[in-house]
Amino acid sequence: MMSWKLVKLNFGRSPAHFGELGIGIEETSDRVRSDALFSAWVSVYARLFGKNPIEELLQQFPCEKQQELIPPFRISSTFIYREVRNETIYYLPRPLKFPINYPDDDLAFFKDYKKLNYLPLQLWQRWYQGTGFNENADTEQLITYTNDYNKAFKKDKVPKIAVDRVTRTTNLYHTGFVQFEWQKNPAGLYFLLQLSPEGEKLADQLKAALHLLGEEGLGGERSSGAGRFQVEWLDICETWDKVVKYQGNHYTVISLFWDSYISQKFLEGAAYDIQERGGWIANVNLRRKMVRMFSEGSVFKEQPQGKLVDVTPVQLVDDEGKYKFHPIYRSGISLSLSINIKIKEK
Repeated sequence: MMSWKLVKLNFGRSPAHFGELGIGIEETSDRVRSDALFSAWVSVYARLFGKNPIEELLQQFPCEKQQELIPPFRISSTFIYREVRNETIYYLPRPLKFPINYPDDDLAFFKDYKKLNYLPLQLWQRWYQGTGFNENADTEQLITYTNDYNKAFKKDKVPKIAVDRVTRTTNLYHTGFVQFEWQKNPAGLYFLLQLSPEGEKLADQLKAALHLLGEEGLGGERSSGAGRFQVEWLDICETWDKVVKYQGNHYTVISLFWDSYISQKFLEGAAYDIQERGGWIANVNLRRKMVRMFSEGSVFKEQPQGKLVDVTPVQLVDDEGKYKFHPIYRSGISLSLSINIKIKEK
């Protein structure tokens, strides 16, 4: 029996820098994807509890060498939440398939629909687990939802000076930061956590590691005090309980998803985007191997499972395949929600 938690990350007045491949240091994302959150969380777990516990934890996750395993936990990517009039509005990525009752010939509305990358939970649930799309009721509200989402945070660029260690010459550059609303309608990030029975036994350790991560900061520019947050570890409410237990005709992923083998049958009727993931290894001046994953909002007929992917650079592996450092993993472990989508008649 799987259990679910909802974890809120409250950044308060602390800005954050969430870098992603291709956007450069002058820009920042407004959230953290599941693989980056997993890496940061596991890294702190290792420093907090030591080498043997982290190795035992990672051995419980499916990978190319150990495929038939049930992971102790699955996490979604982080998404925006916003407090409005004593109510918390949670946003979820819009699935890449139309909801039931969506009109076939409304090209004018389709332009606005395509701009909706995220939907508030109430609307998401009605569209994809309830009565479906209601053209008369929904058309006028969609722009409002988008504007409200953008009020949850603001992005800015901060000038900085780099000093050459040898010549002492200076260079001006800018770093992008995201600041979540912390006054009138406080906002932040949240993610869903699914725990297996084995994962339940690790809940206290996972919570402790996450609190330590909050003290150290998530993302880049942590030496400047960026990315610090407070943790709210919550049981899911009745609404979320219905969402995670719903059984529909398709699945939409709310995390990144990777597998070592994807069959053509699995992709039949699917709708997906691909996200390239890379980055630098902490304490080692080397880049991880690039890996391509299915992004949040992708839709499949079968429930995706996912695996850890080994992204250790070739420089850290000897001729016999042994690691000179330690294996570097990215998480492609998928977390998905069941939905109903519009199915075209043949």
